[in-house]
Amino acid sequence: MALKSTIFKAQVAVADIDHGYYADHALTLARHPSETDERMMVRLAALAFHAHELQTVCGGDGTLAFGMGLSNPDDPDVWLRDFTGRTRRWIEVGQPDDAAITKACRQADQVAVYAFHHAAEVWWKGIETKLTRLANLSVYRVPAEASQSLAALAQRSMQLQATLQEGVLMLGDGARSVDIEPVRWKGPAA
Repeated sequence: MALKSTIFKAQVAVADIDHGYYADHALTLARHPSETDERMMVRLAALAFHAHELQTVCGGDGTLAFGMGLSNPDDPDVWLRDFTGRTRRWIEVGQPDDAAITKACRQADQVAVYAFHHAAEVWWKGIETKLTRLANLSVYRVPAEASQSLAALAQRSMQLQATLQEGVLMLGDGARSVDIEPVRWKGPAA
């Protein structure tokens, strides 16, 4: 018998000072049985980093949502689509292989990868030269301490505040907060 995903609900108040974007997002996250709280929360943080693109890229007429992720490897972890259905932003979390990243770059206007595991540096050194020609790709390293601290925020029902200022995302639940300042390995800043 297959295990089912665990459903998490998050109310996220985004205050993106860098981009002048302020909005509340009601999100549903399905955590695959093989997904950790750390990975799930990095997905949520990646969404918060790009939430402003609903306004700046789609002019307020788009959808920012979680994809099927681990349940369907052909689907992004997070995506932004405009009103025509065009994928404007494809976000992957973890350490995808170069074939998956190249395919994503063909299917979306912009692709972002957020690597977070302790072996991320080894992954990047092995894949970096294979990705140099992908002009629409950005790769970020979420520091291990930050990604591990994010896991502590995971609850089945979450009320979170996400404040983005000077490239640093502060994600908190009122009692604790985590500062996430990703290191840019490739592409423009988020």
